[in-house]
This record gives sequence, structure tokens and C-alpha cells, in this order.
Amino acid sequence: MKRIVLAAFGLLFIVMPATAQQPAPMTAILFQNVRIFDGKSGKLSGPSNVLIKGNIIELISTEDITPERGTIVIDGGGRTLMPGLIDAHWHAMLIRPTPLQSITDDVGYNNIVAGDEANDTLMRGFTTVRDVGGPVFGLKRAIDEGVVNGPRIYPSGAIITVTSGHGDFRQLSELPRKPGTLSRMEEIGGSMVADSPDEVRLRVREQLMQGASQIKLTAGGGVSSPFSPLDVSTFTDAELRAAVEAAENWGTYVTAHAFTPKAIQGA
Repeated sequence: MKRIVLAAFGLLFIVMPATAQQPAPMTAILFQNVRIFDGKSGKLSGPSNVLIKGNIIELISTEDITPERGTIVIDGGGRTLMPGLIDAHWHAMLIRPTPLQSITDDVGYNNIVAGDEANDTLMRGFTTVRDVGGPVFGLKRAIDEGVVNGPRIYPSGAIITVTSGHGDFRQLSELPRKPGTLSRMEEIGGSMVADSPDEVRLRVREQLMQGASQIKLTAGGGVSSPFSPLDVSTFTDAELRAAVEAAENWGTYVTAHAFTPKAIQGA
């Protein structure tokens, strides 16, 4: 029996690598008769053809391009072809619902709504977005794996804030904060409260562990938080430095919400 089992495992190790090494078919798309805006020139190109293979622009030519078998051909009809737009300030989980709805509604429903909005965002021409706060890791994964359509997402994870700072959506009934417990907004990954340099480091590292490409914290007040005056500054210098240090150790950066000159200069 032992020899049979070992032989079976040996067969698996022989067969599986051969299967894994087979490259996935590369999708080719040919745009015909388009005028190109490249983001640099102030003028559109003349009528052109563009061949894309996978995620690489293979060829741009004013001459006809003969498509290979299986190539998807799109007749542009003289319309404009341009690079995908990038939205550097996007909140996947906060575009349609209010902050209150994003916290109190069913998490599954909120993710379905966010997925639908992600598809609409892609159809508006945005192929890349930087999500600056919210529980977006699941949506990013679904888009990356082709489960839903949407733009490429660079996630920040939960907004990191201080008690009563912008992004602290708790109600007065949730005070005082009980050490070792999390509020609803923290449990779902919307915002995390950090009131010391050590807490800031912890929350930053948690977001990076989950896949954050950058960190978002709030250096000043905002209009959507119930107890955060717009003209205040939040986080001490030591807390801000702790966030930056932790992000730099990970090879990335911190982006900050800030309205007033003092908040901007502090960040």
C-alpha cells in the first residue's frame, strides 16, 4: 500500500508542473481608425491603428495592421482613443452610501453596491484608482481575479484617525472607549482610532499586512464626521512621524487628509 501511495504522489509531482507551466492565452485587441490622445501632445493624432497584446501596447501605426487569428477587432470610426484615467482620491465603499449607511448596513450588501460602482467607474474611463480609506481589500481581490469588473485599485485600508478626528464616525453613546474592544466602524475596517505613537504604528502595520499600498490618516477635521470641527488639527508630531516611519519601513508612503494651513504644514 505504501508503495502505491508514494507512486501516486510521484505521478502528481510529474504531471502538475507540466500543467502549471502552460501559459494562459494572451488576448489581442486591435483598434482601427482611431485618433490618439497621448496625454502629452496638445493635438490628436491622425487616423491610426493600435494593437494590444495582453496588457502591452504592441504596435501603433498609421498603416493597416493585419490581425492574427483570434484578435478582437474594434472599429473606432475616427473616435478618440486615450490612456485610462487615474482617480487619485477614491472611496470604493463611500461613493454611494453615506458614512452612516456604510457602517450600519449589511457588509455583504455594501460590497455588492461597491462592486457595481466599480464597474460604472471603469466604464467612465477610470482604469486605475487610489482608494484612500475604507474596507476595500475584498473588492480589490474580486477585481484582480476577474470576479467583477472594475479599475485597478491601490488600497489604503482603514482610515487612521484620532478620537473625535475626521473619520471617527462613532456616536457619543459609544464613549468612553473601552481598551481592548473595537467599535463597529473598526470591526468592518472603515476607520481605526489611534491615540498614541504606538497605536499608530500598530494600525499602520495592520493595514500594510492586509495589502495596503499606501496609508491614509487624517491630519485635520472634516465635514462628514459628526464630532470633528473642520478647522482643527489632529495627531501629534510624534504620532505623524510614527505613521511615516512604519510606512517607509514598508517601502511606501502616507497620504493625509488636511484642509487648513496648520494641518497641511503639520502633515
